Amino acid sequence: METRKLSPEQHHILKEHGTERPGSSPLNYEKRTGKFMCAGCGAELFDSDTKYESGSGWPSFYEVKPGAVATTTDSSHGMTRTEFHCAQCGGHLGHIFEDGPEPTGLRYCTNGCALEFQAGDKK
Repeated sequence: METRKLSPEQHHILKEHGTERPGSSPLNYEKRTGKFMCAGCGAELFDSDTKYESGSGWPSFYEVKPGAVATTTDSSHGMTRTEFHCAQCGGHLGHIFEDGPEPTGLRYCTNGCALEFQAGDKK
């Protein structure tokens, strides 16, 4: 597994389960073809064609690459949510909600600084 140097904000989100301010990630507005990878280890997580504008303030996707994430139950903040993290390095990525578009009906609400974007061929 590749080890990467993280910024303080990336460390807070990936390792301490933090959350970035809504609307603060430039990846919210990324529309090019490419792929989104874990900022912690480089594992491929999402293809650009699964990204959509959810209006939540965080990059949102309706489908993840097979086997790319694992989930846990998050009971913090007085609610129960499904947290997802990188299956390769365990870094916290965000939460999954059941209000996304078809075909999955899921919204992977993702911290943008937990991601890296690579433009070009998404395969």
